[in-house]
Amino acid sequence: MHNDRSITEARLKRVLDERIRPALYPESVPLTVGVWNAPGEPVPVEEGIAAARTPIEVGSPWGPPWGTSWFTVTGTVPAAWAGRTVEAVLDLGFDENMPGFQCEGLIYRPDGTPVKGLNPRNQWVRIGSPAEGGEKVELHIEAASNPVLLDYHPFLPTELGDKETAGSEPQYKLARMDLAVFDETVWELVQDLEVLGELMAELSTDSPRRWEILRAVERALDAVDLQDVGGTAARARAELTEVLSAPAHASAHRISAIGHAHIDSAWLWPLRETVRKVARTTSNMTALLEDEPEFVYAMSQAQQFAWIKEHRPEVYAKVKKAVADGRFVPVGGMWVESDTNMPGSEALARQFVHGKRFFMEEFGIEPREVWLPDTFGYSASLPQIVKQAGAKWFLTQKISWSQTNKFPHHTFWWEGLDGTRVFTHFPPMDTYNAQLSGKEVAHAVANFQEKGSATRSIAPTGWGDGGGGTTREMVARAKRLKDLEGSAKVVFEKPSEFFEKAQAEYEHAPVWVGELYLELHRATLTSQAKTKQGNRRSEHLLREAELWAATAAVRAGFAYPYERFDRLWKAVLLLQFHDILPGTSIAWVHREAAERYAAIGAELTEIIEAAQRALAGDAAADTSVVFNAAPHARAGIAAGGAAVAA
Repeated sequence: MHNDRSITEARLKRVLDERIRPALYPESVPLTVGVWNAPGEPVPVEEGIAAARTPIEVGSPWGPPWGTSWFTVTGTVPAAWAGRTVEAVLDLGFDENMPGFQCEGLIYRPDGTPVKGLNPRNQWVRIGSPAEGGEKVELHIEAASNPVLLDYHPFLPTELGDKETAGSEPQYKLARMDLAVFDETVWELVQDLEVLGELMAELSTDSPRRWEILRAVERALDAVDLQDVGGTAARARAELTEVLSAPAHASAHRISAIGHAHIDSAWLWPLRETVRKVARTTSNMTALLEDEPEFVYAMSQAQQFAWIKEHRPEVYAKVKKAVADGRFVPVGGMWVESDTNMPGSEALARQFVHGKRFFMEEFGIEPREVWLPDTFGYSASLPQIVKQAGAKWFLTQKISWSQTNKFPHHTFWWEGLDGTRVFTHFPPMDTYNAQLSGKEVAHAVANFQEKGSATRSIAPTGWGDGGGGTTREMVARAKRLKDLEGSAKVVFEKPSEFFEKAQAEYEHAPVWVGELYLELHRATLTSQAKTKQGNRRSEHLLREAELWAATAAVRAGFAYPYERFDRLWKAVLLLQFHDILPGTSIAWVHREAAERYAAIGAELTEIIEAAQRALAGDAAADTSVVFNAAPHARAGIAAGGAAVAA
């Protein structure tokens, strides 16, 4: 037989790109668009929805750096579309290659109910399948014109890193605002062909399976009438049924896909923008959970849950329901995904105290896994703290970024300084933003270091940093890869389910003793010295303030400021996030950190002085009094012990 493999593979790509994907939306009508540009910082939802709009056309520039524009789109579903699936396609001017690092939006109904996020890889919102035409459509979009800082040539000096220097030049052009018919059969055909095409490319040319897929794809492409893709898509899918139903080998690697969106609590955007990134992503994920019964989503960082509780209660209500249903899974147990090299041991312990307390009080859940995919190396003291905090498993990805020495394990016991061991996993897919592509799945299988002893790995699946999380396309891939010959077996499940199974099959995993050292980001230990000074001074003042407030409460009836300490500790823990304390964020973030440290220091100094005055009593009016916070005897008022005469 003539070897036409390369011809058929090139044909698949060309037909997908030029004919089949464009047929996803075979009919469309434009929406009417109005805009209001909020002055200054973001405004409450009700204010943004109520503001008067100015007409704007597709192709018009919008959005100064760090600005917020409220768009309203209105239209009518044509009568001819009755009974067909209709979606709004809303493109703010996205570059699909940079999800999470550009403009984003959150869609609301007229009553202020959040619908879903709007992102480069998630530009649609389902309108429904109206029984009759004439249905009115009205949606509001809170659009953030965050400037592109991680461009194709990343980490170049820029004035866009702070709103004080960023200027007012519009950053984007409105690209598409349409109502469109969504052809679900064509969409399913796209997913079939993408999964099979990607799997085929990873198989050896000597593999019979590769050629079986190739011939099935060839038949499917022959079945598609390029002048009537929608009318022939079902016929093309039928040609793929057999190769898609062939089961995986019994020895196939097992991948636990976990819906995820790694959201840095600050990095190339300020803290206030992270609040909105989290709201957009969680809106997306709660909507996807409603549509996809097999999907499971995991989110770390109690601080991020607390933000949406405070700032977006309408979004938080959906999150709480999804958590109660067991499909939106709080993980990690820490206040933020903090740095673990520079914070003191007390602060690391408090990350768990405040994180676990929040999850217990809000959801009745105590996460058992520590989730730190992106932190810049891990102190050898961490296993002891992890175990004392009631956790039993540890996950990271970052060590795969080391430049010279490849870490020798993906599943192992991590032993700390005191001999404490924690069962640990590094996803061999080498990403915490997996798309479940054929290339990623094949890499996970080939890269997995524990072959022959263990069979499972994790794939955190979804676009992070405001990219919108897991997409419906990723869920579709997982369905097709659940039991497919030539591939690993992929299934969505909770992190705890993975760890229980992985530990049960590999109880005698190898042991790594000591620090998990990251070679790549070493310079972060010396950058932004003022931020590091602010952290250390805040940790010191927190100790002093708690020490003297407790002593004064016991000896002098001083009102111990529980709520203030809780708030101040959380403020310090937030600033220990792994892109703030290490000094890897934009200028705005570090400027704000300095301001916050100054405010924290002033308030803690005030608490210390008030507690000491309560202890000194009347003597402080005309006598010098020494306060002794040292762990050894000296003159003055000793914290926690009897006073010593001056």
